[in-house]
Amino acid sequence: MQSPYLDIVDDVKRRIASGKLKPGDRLPPVRQVARQWGVALATATKAMNTLQQQGVVVARPRVGTVVASPSSGPLPEPLPETALSRERVVRVAIEIADAEGLGALTMRGIAAKLGVAPMSAYKYVGGKDDLVLLMADAAYAELGYPTPPPEGWRARLELVGRTLWTLHRRHPWLAQVTPLSRPVVLPHLAVHAEQALAAIESLGFDPVTRLNLHVLFYSFIQGLAVNAERETQAQAVTGLTEDEWMDAQEPGLRTLMDTGAYPAFAAMVKGVGDGYDLDLDALFELGLKLQLDGLAAMIEDGGHGR
Repeated sequence: MQSPYLDIVDDVKRRIASGKLKPGDRLPPVRQVARQWGVALATATKAMNTLQQQGVVVARPRVGTVVASPSSGPLPEPLPETALSRERVVRVAIEIADAEGLGALTMRGIAAKLGVAPMSAYKYVGGKDDLVLLMADAAYAELGYPTPPPEGWRARLELVGRTLWTLHRRHPWLAQVTPLSRPVVLPHLAVHAEQALAAIESLGFDPVTRLNLHVLFYSFIQGLAVNAERETQAQAVTGLTEDEWMDAQEPGLRTLMDTGAYPAFAAMVKGVGDGYDLDLDALFELGLKLQLDGLAAMIEDGGHGR
């Protein structure tokens, strides 16, 4: 009798060979695989990592684990344990979180993907909480700013906003790491904060107002970005895509509209019909414009700024 993780591996391979799974098809998240097979999360993780090592599937950021194309080939053999480093552990952890969310991140899963014993990874990070902070700092370090910065407060804040948005879209889990009420000290996040605060400082507001404006600016980006990670989590829990979830809500939505108690809501839904897709990038651009337009009006009303 072979190990349960190999049963999962063999089943995926059979479905690919039969054509039930085709290149690019998305496999269920690890948690869903564990539920379907009645195995521990670590067993499901080991199965997915084995399939990746064999080149059968690949992990794609913000998509998940998908069937590899025939030309992908097997992944290179894991480096020997002596080649491990903190940076390598952090990078593999980021790859897992990008593909499956923070909920799927375990030290055992990281070690399996690295091809080493779980305790080996602990030599480089103190535990999952410490690892997540290292991951966040590494992610925030991926993009920087030009010297000198753009001219004018608005151009500078636009650049900071779009830079942070790009990083949060690249790594949806980032929005979960830095709660407003309990800020964490991350050197590379401080780089982005410094750019925003320098732009706001030029407007002549008092320190409390500057801090409030910065908090509102960052929380707008974080609050919108958190929905991407929540969608990843929701798919893992329900097994439904966003479109499938919305289709399931339609009967209740129709019932609500038919009551006649919500005419404005009903008119809006009827007006958009089936032509509305929730586009977080478009919402970000609209929200950024409204934030900066509001700040411009505040400057004019208060007589501050250049």
